[in-house]
Amino acid sequence: MFAPPNYMGEMYNPGGLYTNLTPINNYAQYKHVNQNKEKDEPTRNACPLMPIKRTQDPIVTGTSVLGIRYNGGVMIIADTLGSYGSLARFKSIERIQKVGNYTAIGGSGEYSDFQTLMVQLDKMVDNDFDEDDGVEKTPREIYSYVSQVMYSRRNNMDPYYNQLVIGGFHQGKEFLGYVDLQGSSFEDVTVATGYGAYIARPLLRKAYKENLTREEAKKILEDSMLVLYYRDARSINKMQVCDISNNGVTISQPYSVKSNWAYLEHPSRKHQIVYDPEN
Repeated sequence: MFAPPNYMGEMYNPGGLYTNLTPINNYAQYKHVNQNKEKDEPTRNACPLMPIKRTQDPIVTGTSVLGIRYNGGVMIIADTLGSYGSLARFKSIERIQKVGNYTAIGGSGEYSDFQTLMVQLDKMVDNDFDEDDGVEKTPREIYSYVSQVMYSRRNNMDPYYNQLVIGGFHQGKEFLGYVDLQGSSFEDVTVATGYGAYIARPLLRKAYKENLTREEAKKILEDSMLVLYYRDARSINKMQVCDISNNGVTISQPYSVKSNWAYLEHPSRKHQIVYDPEN
């Protein structure tokens, strides 16, 4: 039995069930503590000298999320593709989630990190409910909290690999914001993540106008997502729309939109090629 590298004669148990044994002054006692701890908690490693593992590369990722404000609400759209590298592996993941009664978040990037963040936010919403004082987090408060979480994770060199669109409606006011994995954040009438920040956001800015209706906002978002489907190899034409208004947060079921690739064909072609997702 050999001591681990850099063993200097004194080790500290990281805590838990065996805190009464710290400090540990010999390797035999240290080994005994860790063996018993692994039996009681097999999913944890009690060795303080083992390297801390962090996410190095995103594995299952989602691409662009778009958001736009309209007169009386906010609308967010995202496709449902989860890419395993360059493989279109999961085609029905939902990347828009409700947070409380006034807010929704759409996430691009590493899907497991997005799920972890949503669990954290759900616990915060549950704590508000348990207080039973009638106070709930507003969209702006959730936006500020998420930006601080992302900034803190980045400082700890263990970021959530996500770009987030946060939309909400509270007390007659629309809210739309953006947060990335470094904790950078801003608010605007249109936002986009991923490849959509380069391709779709100029389209959103051009189409946006004051007193935009709900129907116009949805049409703008769907047209922008269709452009991304043509241009982004990590996208799909199956998507979800989230509408946040005075009526609450409504997230649609995934649906497909028709795509037309005929404009890529040579003019001599007589028949247009139209892809119908229903057939």
